[in-house]
Amino acid sequence: MTAPRLIVFDCDGTLVDSQHIIVEAMGRAFDAHGLPRLPRERVLSIVGLSLPIAVHRLLPDAHQREVEAVSEAYKAAFGDLRRLPDHQEPLYPGTLDVLNELSARDDTLLGIATGKSRRGVDALLTRFDLHGRFITIQTADDNPSKPHPEMIRRAMRESGAAASKTIMVGDTTYDMEMARAAGVGAIGVSWGYHQTDELHHSGAHTIVRGYEALPAALERVMVMLETET
Repeated sequence: MTAPRLIVFDCDGTLVDSQHIIVEAMGRAFDAHGLPRLPRERVLSIVGLSLPIAVHRLLPDAHQREVEAVSEAYKAAFGDLRRLPDHQEPLYPGTLDVLNELSARDDTLLGIATGKSRRGVDALLTRFDLHGRFITIQTADDNPSKPHPEMIRRAMRESGAAASKTIMVGDTTYDMEMARAAGVGAIGVSWGYHQTDELHHSGAHTIVRGYEALPAALERVMVMLETET
């Protein structure tokens, strides 16, 4: 029996475009505590990190109690905004086609590794009817924040995939650094929240500029991984 390939996807900025709801939720959290809103680019720079770490990055001089309070306000605002039609998180073009193609392969397993909560991931899976597509789902609820490699290591343990057969697909430097720390392949996507040159510098094996290019990129990186081992 052929050893399984495991393709692990980031969520925000990779599968779904959540920038508008993230920026607005963080703005409302800051408003609730009398803090000036930050520039959009600054907020998007922390997407992918676990929430308390992300807020601490945005408020490096804040006391831990304030970080926790802003984090809770963010979660409440995000929940409120998710129910509004103008703050939905759409799939990027081509996402569903590629997930269908990959999940139909007998030799390929899919996973998720995200800074979202499990509740947030479940809401997306329900909305897009994606339950059952991913054999392993790693979230900020049960793992250290990216770029710590435990999310990928745990995904490999749960799926039975070897590092030489595992690739992380993500849009941030945290995804690329996490993949490299875990010893797996790293594919960056250009449509997310970090610049492509940052992804290259953080260890991406390659960058794709559309979902239609991902299947071929996966094959190339798999060959590279086999060569490295």
